Amino acid sequence: MTSPIETDVVIIGAGPTGLFAVFELGLLDLKCHLVDILDRAGGQCTELYPEKPIYDIPGLPIVTGQELTDRLMDQAKPFSPTFHFGQMASGLSKLDDGRWKLSTDAGTEIIAPVVVIAAGGGSFVPKRPPIPGIDAYEDKSVFYAVRKMDHFRGKDVLIAGGGDSALDWTLNLAPIANSLTLVHHRDGFRAAQHSVNQMRELVEQGKVKFHVASVKGLHGDGGKLEQVTLAGADKQEFKIDANAFLPFFGLTIKLGPIADFGLNLHENLIPVDTEKFQSGTPGIFAIGDINNYAGKLKLILSGFHEAALMAQAAFHVVKPNEKLRFQYTTSSSNLQKKLGVA
Repeated sequence: MTSPIETDVVIIGAGPTGLFAVFELGLLDLKCHLVDILDRAGGQCTELYPEKPIYDIPGLPIVTGQELTDRLMDQAKPFSPTFHFGQMASGLSKLDDGRWKLSTDAGTEIIAPVVVIAAGGGSFVPKRPPIPGIDAYEDKSVFYAVRKMDHFRGKDVLIAGGGDSALDWTLNLAPIANSLTLVHHRDGFRAAQHSVNQMRELVEQGKVKFHVASVKGLHGDGGKLEQVTLAGADKQEFKIDANAFLPFFGLTIKLGPIADFGLNLHENLIPVDTEKFQSGTPGIFAIGDINNYAGKLKLILSGFHEAALMAQAAFHVVKPNEKLRFQYTTSSSNLQKKLGVA
């Protein structure tokens, strides 16, 4: 077990609202750690519509989800946030000194006086394939995310799916796996074309096997996978050797463990005030689509406004004995120095 991490603010969710919160908190010298179940920043913007144009971001007549995320990451960069990707916030408890301890499903523990929930509609949860008995293999031989590439070194890996995650991990794991097989129900993909081209090159070189097929059954004892039954386009079944299976069948959004944090939820949303965007529990704030208040608009720009006011209130929780002086980035040499533009 590693020692708990201590910081000023822990943010659940690294979507646009969570990223802008890093900037607003950073201006006030508050350090942030962010937890997100995805393997990169951006939330829905990068996972669901990375290339879809967004037209209602102030000052940006048109910007894609990925471009917006990239800009927000650049804006937050001066404040060196720490990201904990591929992890779900699984527990929250209050310590005797008044601070909060957030736990993740990967065993990370973060202690902070302020918790900001910026989880959009909730956590992205992988879709479980409709394969009989798959739950017996989960977290032993079946994994819905790659947390450590080295875990798959020397293994016979089967990857199922046709999106970016399936193709990206096919390319990344092929050099270290003993064997790697990709299966998809059709010979067409939703992934970036250059990734598809690279995959096909590896198939031609004999470094990756590709089957137009679906997974029908898993075989092994004690959660240790040994073989997988596939059904080809002709419905004929055949078996291949595999001791690690990565199904990438998309994601659904669920509130997840946040529902068990003891907050006064209303229709799976967190009610907040409109002065601080604090929940009914002192020290826990909610910004973005996860919160609820009279007149709420589920817009990214609303989340930005909420992040700014939340940061001002969070300062007083983290540094109760210090006076907060409001400053403008356009005229404050102090803030400009923090941003590296002085």
